[in-house]
Formats: sequence, C-alpha cells, structure tokens
Amino acid sequence: MPGPCFSNQLTDDPCRPGGRQPRISMKTHGRVVVGLSGGVDSAVAAWQLQNEGWEVVGLFMKNWEEDDDEEYCAAREDLAMARDVCEKLEIPLRTVNFSHEYWERVFSIFLREYQAGRTPNPDVLCNREIKFREFLEYAGRLGAKQIATGHYARISQEAGRCHLLKGVDQDKDQSYFLYALNQSALQASLFPLGDFHKSRVREQAATLGLPNAARKDSTGICFIGERRFADFLARYLPPAPGEIHNLDGEIVGEHQGLWFYTLGQRHGLAIGGAGEAWYVASKNMGENVLIVVQGHDHPALMKPSVVVQAVHWINGVPNGWPLKCQAKARYRQIDQPCSVQLKADGRVEVLFEQPQRAPTPGQSLVLYDADQVLGGGIIEHTFSESTTPG
Repeated sequence: MPGPCFSNQLTDDPCRPGGRQPRISMKTHGRVVVGLSGGVDSAVAAWQLQNEGWEVVGLFMKNWEEDDDEEYCAAREDLAMARDVCEKLEIPLRTVNFSHEYWERVFSIFLREYQAGRTPNPDVLCNREIKFREFLEYAGRLGAKQIATGHYARISQEAGRCHLLKGVDQDKDQSYFLYALNQSALQASLFPLGDFHKSRVREQAATLGLPNAARKDSTGICFIGERRFADFLARYLPPAPGEIHNLDGEIVGEHQGLWFYTLGQRHGLAIGGAGEAWYVASKNMGENVLIVVQGHDHPALMKPSVVVQAVHWINGVPNGWPLKCQAKARYRQIDQPCSVQLKADGRVEVLFEQPQRAPTPGQSLVLYDADQVLGGGIIEHTFSESTTPG
C-alpha cells in the first residue's frame, strides 16, 4: 500500500496540505505523463516535451519499500527532488506505489535466478513489467496516451511499426535495457533525450536552473543502492558454503554460496598464493563447487558461442538465416560481430567472430543491426572451443 507521502492526488506536494496547485497549460500535442526519478535526465525530458508543446504531468514511481527506514533507500530524497523539479517547471506531480508489482514480477524472479546459479538483469524486467506496463496503464487512467522517460534511446516508425534505435550518445545509450518492449509499449513511448548527448542535457539543466542539474547519476541496481551486493543478497539467500576448485579438481578455497559469485568475477574469492589473480570460470550447482582459473583472459573464460532463450524480436522474427548482425552480451560492451542461427524451439545460437570473455547465463544478450535493436533474450548456455552446442 502507498505510504503517507505517496498520494494519487493531482497536487504539487501531497505531503504538504494546502500546497500551491501547479499551473496546467493545455497544449497542442495532448497529455504526456513523464516518469520522474529525481535525476537530471527525466527532468530535462519533461522540460523538452513541455517546450515542444505537450501538456506534461510528472509521475514519481516508488518500486521498493524494504528499506524505507534505512540509509540506503533514496526514495524520499528522490521524491523531494522530483517535487522541486515540478515546482520549477510548473507542472503537476503524481505519485504511485508499484512496490507490490515490482516484488512479484521483478524481485522474486531476481532471487530465483540467483538461487539457480544465474546472474539476472533486473533492469530489463523492470522496464518491461513496471516502467512500460504498469506505468503505461496508470498513465491511461490519467487521460494520457503517451508516456515518456529519460532513457537515452530513440524510436522511429515505418509502415505503422516502431523500430527501437540506439541513443545518439553512445556512452549513455540504454537501448540494451529496452529490447524486451513490445510494439504497444513502443507506440506509446517518447524518449526526448535520444538525440542528445549527456553533456548537453547537463548544460540545459543548468541553464534552466533545475535543482538537480549537478546531481550525481544513479548507478547499479536501484534496490541495492550503495551497499555491498553480497551483503544485500545475504538478507534473502542464506549462506551455502562449499569448496572452490581449480580446473584440476584441487581445492584452493571455500565459497559462501554459489549465488554470491558471477562468471569472470575476481573480487571476494580470498584465494592466496603466487601467480596471476583468480577468476570464476564456472559453477557446479549439483556439487556446490565453484571453479576458478588464473588469468584475466584464461581460455576457460573465452566463449565462442552462446544459446539464448526467451527471445523477443522487436519487429517479428527476421528473414534470412543465418542472421549476420552485432551483439552485446552485457551493457556498455562494444558491439560484437556475430552470426545467429534460429532453432526450431525459438531459441537462437549466437556464434561470435571473436570469442567473448565470460558471457554469463541469466544476463541479456541484445542483437543489433547497426543502430537498430533487432531483439534479444537471456543467455542460457555458453560453449567453449572444446564443446559442441546442443
């Protein structure tokens, strides 16, 4: 249930009774609801749409409640900043609590995937299930047919279909996290910052005198905040100690639970001795054994191909197989040339031109044709040079 500061009343401050009612200007484009996070990107996105002639309504979404009384939770600070932005822009602010939906459709899956030894990406799920589903439905109840966010991505239309494109600022491009959006969500979405570089957004915010013009960008997973990841995960998944082996089966250490480690990880292994640093190469879930190797680019970490499941295509399954395109197996990775083969069950096998370091089951792999997002899915299996994809 929404807390006392999360009212659905159309006022600029539901926590201050009698607060000034913001000015609402009827514009030419109609009403758009902008997701305001308290950060500079969504604030400038709201201003940009207002400047283009939209009637802008701000919406602050609260998606997490577990830490309301702890220092890690920034929801109150974020809400206060969103409120200040709306006062500056003279637009109304709504607040809504999606924490139950987030727990059921994002966080519970996040925990289940970690417990199975995989490394999920909750931001992809949050976008599909919350920001472009629940948010979109809520905006409809406010009389808006369009929603907008501060994502660095673009949408183009051709023959009534939407195409998802990378943002112009390649350093900030967030199309990787949006590959799971369907046509209905894309048709209703606006990304006002897609044609801008982050430096220009900061400059515009400063020129406008926005209160968050110099606010630090949020990083990492939203519900974890600044705390150590292992400490957070241990609150929900109990320790399950086991042995750490090298490739020869020799015991070289002890782990505290396979879900605390991801492929390619170096830190937290606590393995001493001479030689190069140790890295996680694989997990034996049946035996509760963590397998490690020495050297950042050890051959056991390099994978020439992966199989991807739960594949979503932005504009339907492409024609012409094998498909020649580019792939990202993690956010901010440089596009990797690859060949993609469609399997009978809808999964795809991705064969990279160059072996990739530690692509990780549970993570998203996104396929591109230059700047256009073709689709993506979840890495199910990886294969080394000595194994044959199945």
